[in-house]
Amino acid sequence: EVQLVESGGGLVQAGGSLRLSCAASIYTFDDYAIAWFRQAPGKEREIVSCLSSSTSTIFYTASVKGRFTISSDNAKNTVYLQMNSLKPEDTAVYYCAADSKCWGTPAQYDYWGQGTQVTVSS
Repeated sequence: EVQLVESGGGLVQAGGSLRLSCAASIYTFDDYAIAWFRQAPGKEREIVSCLSSSTSTIFYTASVKGRFTISSDNAKNTVYLQMNSLKPEDTAVYYCAADSKCWGTPAQYDYWGQGTQVTVSS
């Protein structure tokens, strides 16, 4: 059973930073891709970033390139999303998800965390 637990969300002013963490209980952590999605009120869940060590893949959606950085600490089975220069439009619930590869759509991921709220005030 794969379990994912997000943390690090909160309220921040525009231009500020947050670091989200996704702690994964996965026996073979290196075999999984970990993605960050977000869902704003009234909008569909969208992929933000994805990291796969096994396929050497790092993906960022265009709106966060240059501002967000995904990384992992394999010793801690944890993936981080460092979010800098935050904008009000980054406000959403952020979820981490795991699967065998970095897929683009939520339906392709088998495992999900409970989500963490990020609110960016203007």
